[in-house]
Amino acid sequence: MAGVSVRRSPSRVLSSGTTRYVAGRLGQALLALFGVVTIVFFALRLSGDPARLLVPDGATAADIDRLRDKLGLNASLWDQYLHFLGNALHGDLGYSYVQNRPATDLITERLPYTANLAVAALLLSLLFGVTVGVITALNRGKWQERVLMPIVLAGQAMPAFWTGLLLVLVFSVGLRWLPSTGYDGPLSLLLPSITLASLSAAAIARVTRGAVLEQLPLDYMRTARAKGASGFRLVSRHLARNTAIPVLTVAGLELANLLGGAVVTEVIFAWPGLGQLTIQSVSARDFPVVQATVILASAVYVVINLCTDLLYGVIDPRVSAGGKGEPA
Repeated sequence: MAGVSVRRSPSRVLSSGTTRYVAGRLGQALLALFGVVTIVFFALRLSGDPARLLVPDGATAADIDRLRDKLGLNASLWDQYLHFLGNALHGDLGYSYVQNRPATDLITERLPYTANLAVAALLLSLLFGVTVGVITALNRGKWQERVLMPIVLAGQAMPAFWTGLLLVLVFSVGLRWLPSTGYDGPLSLLLPSITLASLSAAAIARVTRGAVLEQLPLDYMRTARAKGASGFRLVSRHLARNTAIPVLTVAGLELANLLGGAVVTEVIFAWPGLGQLTIQSVSARDFPVVQATVILASAVYVVINLCTDLLYGVIDPRVSAGGKGEPA
């Protein structure tokens, strides 16, 4: 009938908004991953000819050409690209030129070491960063802030390689408490994870502190304090949810950065992970392995950011619905 408006239920509107939100983020993730794969493929081909590194000294031009043909490098760049994309869609990222093994097998062997290192570093970062951020915000201007904030600033200012060398010098060379290189049990994980976590912990601490300071003057916090809420209840019941989104954002980005930053840390501590494999493969121009490691790292980065975006909608449904409102 004319003049009659149909009202859509709030749940249907929310569901529609959530679907669009998820679809949009998935599309952006796939587009970003495709762009990374394309850039990595062509950038590697500009770095030099791997066949010249693989042939023995004194090899002739004909020997190099035969090896190039065996490796599929004589085909046009466009044909190589299409061949690579077709194989990648079926999970085949090629064979290592140096080790003559599938690149995925080499990555599968090294991935657990890097994953353990990154997860341990993230847990240390969250434990230190969130705790210090909350303490310094709730005790602004007091001795707790004056003691902890210089530590945070020092952690953010020192590069990972310098932090790692200092830790080795003190705890391995000086005190002889911990192993300095390689993997030899859980204790071997301690120094690399602390080194890798140092920058991330400082970033999480500063973001947490800023998020808490932003919430403290709001009405709901003044009301909770007036009702006599204790420090723990104030944080767990009131601050946690309303400061979660900025902390979750930086934690997701830091986890992805930890995988990339693991390259330097793994070299310092001779850690048998993907970082060391990548450095070795770049030096040997082992294109399939470099491509596979970079694509894996990019996929992890994209997936982590996608999951972080989707978690926004779980923590605060107003994000996925596109709405705004007061803190919970």
